[in-house]
Amino acid sequence: MKNHRSSVDGFIPRRANSNLGDLHIKSGTQASGKEGLNRTLHAGDNENAEMLGVPRKGKQLGTDELSESLREIDGLPEDKKLSKRQRRKEARVARKARPKSRTRRIIKWVGIILLTLGLAAGGYVVFRGILAGNNVFNGSLLDIITQREPLREDENGRSNFVVFGTAEDDEGGEHGGANLTDSIMVISVDQDKKDAYMISLPRDLWVEYAEICTVGYQGKLNAVYYCGSDDGQNEEAGAKALQQKVGEILGLDVQYYVHLNFTAVTEAVDAVGGVDVTIESDDPRGILDRNFDWKCNYTCYYVNYQNGETVHLDGEHALALARARNATGGYGLANGNFDREKNQQKIIKALREKALSAGTLTNLGAVTKLIDAMGNNLRTNVETKEIRTLMELSSTIPSDDIRSLSLNDEDDMLVTTGNYNGQSIVRPVAGILDFSEIQSYVKRNLTSEEYVREEARLSVLNASGVAGLAQTEADKLSDEGFMIDVVDNAPEGSFASVEIYQLSAEKTASAKKLEALYGVVLKTTPPPVSVVGETDFLIIIADSQVVS
Repeated sequence: MKNHRSSVDGFIPRRANSNLGDLHIKSGTQASGKEGLNRTLHAGDNENAEMLGVPRKGKQLGTDELSESLREIDGLPEDKKLSKRQRRKEARVARKARPKSRTRRIIKWVGIILLTLGLAAGGYVVFRGILAGNNVFNGSLLDIITQREPLREDENGRSNFVVFGTAEDDEGGEHGGANLTDSIMVISVDQDKKDAYMISLPRDLWVEYAEICTVGYQGKLNAVYYCGSDDGQNEEAGAKALQQKVGEILGLDVQYYVHLNFTAVTEAVDAVGGVDVTIESDDPRGILDRNFDWKCNYTCYYVNYQNGETVHLDGEHALALARARNATGGYGLANGNFDREKNQQKIIKALREKALSAGTLTNLGAVTKLIDAMGNNLRTNVETKEIRTLMELSSTIPSDDIRSLSLNDEDDMLVTTGNYNGQSIVRPVAGILDFSEIQSYVKRNLTSEEYVREEARLSVLNASGVAGLAQTEADKLSDEGFMIDVVDNAPEGSFASVEIYQLSAEKTASAKKLEALYGVVLKTTPPPVSVVGETDFLIIIADSQVVS
């Protein structure tokens, strides 16, 4: 395509090194009347008529003469001078008439090309996103553009997701239960505070099913989706059953689910160029798991990492580490599934950070691969009108504000392993199917109430003579989020209806909450009975009619 030079008021700008009034004649041609050069200029009288394009004698102007003429304008009478506005206008005309350099033209066209490619790439990404979104989200993809609705929340202002994985695409064939959930995790986010918590639930946790299943009325948590979905035939029903059961265990309203398979993990990690994970093990040697050596035809240790090192994992190795749990001949994962859950959380956090990094977001190939990985291998009940809110949360919550809650922390063990009905299971420390302590732990950490976060410890004594009153009251206080140290009978003596002794001056929010619950002023004097342990408040109840 020819590059047409711009013109000013219909005149073709002069060539470089030419003078004003020069003829603009193509090389090798002669001016003639046929070319229109015999038109005349009229200066007011016919005697001064001259040919258009023919320089007047003595009036041929070069750059120096033009500059000199401009300088002489200041010497003209006031009515002959050009106004500032006219000068600016003529200056703009002169700039436009000036020929553009080759460099400027190149820059211009490169910019246009890059912009065009950028728009095309953006359109391509949007197109792939729409295709993936049709597979993943509920609702019209136009809602992403036209709507932005907040996520659904529970009474504490939190949005809760159960994220679970199945193994229908397991090429290794580790087990036959393709629709048993290998991993189950809850992610709880606060849209206002911009924080998030991750809680992994043991797949072997013993639960009661809502309906009878092929394995009976009770069984392991990893069979809830299998039973509810009729072995994967009804995705929505299975996910809903798992949402309800996980919510029952943790005491949460779980509004959303995210269902992944193995391919989603491997392709997502590979799409972002791998992830970096720091190995942490109780074994000074690190981690060795022989269960995946088949991937290299048993010529290597596929999962073998030194303790404390930060390793770069591709998709297959990330998945293998997420599934490793101290198989025969290995070491470094003494807690089995509990250690595996910690590694799964590390990998998810590392994947999130890498996906949101500038290097990934500006890489067209990485973005489209990530979209494809999610679109082909992820299912969720998130509505399209909620996606913009979810995307903003994902990009704005700092990594330091994504905290992990553990049900098997050494300082506060809430679950333990054991045998039940001939099976190796995980159960609450409080007892089979007793999730009360787990619920209190979750509430203490996720609630917006300041007094709950103080984790005040209470001792409740019964001075009423009514059997079981102290335990009943302790259960109510536990539901409020307090931690119970001792439940016992009070010694003989004379007590007011309710007496509360404040043994810790630090937990002021808890003190205010107890005063509000019982309508009394807390005592700061020494209590009438000795108190052991870490009790912050001693409660003595003498009147069975006075309850919180």
